[in-house]
Amino acid sequence: MHEINKLPKSSYPSIVSRIKVMAKLNVAEKRLPQDGRIRIRIGEKEMDLRVSTLPTIFGERVVIRLLDRSTKILTLKELGYMEDDLKKLENMISKPYGLILVTGPTGSGKSTTLYASLLKLKSPRKNIITIEDPIEYQIDGISQIQVNPKINLTFANGLRSILRQDPDIIMVGEIRDLETAEIAIHASMTGHLVLSTLHTNDAPSAVTRLVDMGVESFLVASSLEGVIAQRLVRRICNNCKTEFVPSDTEIEEINRLTGEDIVKSGDKLYKGKGCDQCFGTGYKGRIAICEIMEVDEEMRSTISKTPESTVIRKKALEKGMKTLLKDGVQKALSGITTVEEVIQATKV
Repeated sequence: MHEINKLPKSSYPSIVSRIKVMAKLNVAEKRLPQDGRIRIRIGEKEMDLRVSTLPTIFGERVVIRLLDRSTKILTLKELGYMEDDLKKLENMISKPYGLILVTGPTGSGKSTTLYASLLKLKSPRKNIITIEDPIEYQIDGISQIQVNPKINLTFANGLRSILRQDPDIIMVGEIRDLETAEIAIHASMTGHLVLSTLHTNDAPSAVTRLVDMGVESFLVASSLEGVIAQRLVRRICNNCKTEFVPSDTEIEEINRLTGEDIVKSGDKLYKGKGCDQCFGTGYKGRIAICEIMEVDEEMRSTISKTPESTVIRKKALEKGMKTLLKDGVQKALSGITTVEEVIQATKV
């Protein structure tokens, strides 16, 4: 976050009221949180503004999320996946049926990965339907449904109706409850490819999360094709990027955290000095770091026996899963980001 300007206190209430009017919110209601949206045009750009208000002891706090409708959707290659991970992901989404989950905290790029996957899968021969909250990008050739709880159009109800539309591929914005999870799993076991998101810290925890919701572990095992866990890290600014050789102590600490000798003596790491182009931060733009857990017959057997994330994680690592931290350190060695940024994002 960067401080750009300070508003005088006296003008604050009128600015908040104006934003609320534009977002079609209740101007008189200052005690409850409210959500709304504004669509505006700035020059050639069409922008969607997602407005969220929150009452605090000093007045209402307002956050506006900007969605540029003219921005093109990123492709899978542009997300920043390493070559081996990209192949795994493309192989996973090319399957005719099954459940594929993208996990991570809020703001970790899950929706962007799903959109990039749909862009790769899109074809006149495939019937693709999505149910989302909100629809962040509109894709030609894909039917997209906006969730509307006010008229009881929930993820679960929408998903039931989608199944009567003979879809090949279904994208569910988020699996939030047992009902949605069960319908998504049922759909994935009856010849549909289902893509969705979950809030978990890593890929193996997705199994535990579904079981905690109330889904039987054997159903998770038989339907799940793979899980992608991801975070966003800041890219080093190319204008002020400098290289340095880490000390032996730093190398030892990085290797201790990853559990492997990834960084060797004499390897170079990179950082941004800070310049006008990056507001003096040394970073400009973001990139995804990920861990991809593929589910084969051996993994299915492990999941059926125990949904414990530690056991599943151990088995996934045995089968060659690369952790978020390891992927991040590899990107740091490539000069894309810094080790500090990776550690901060993965909270080791």
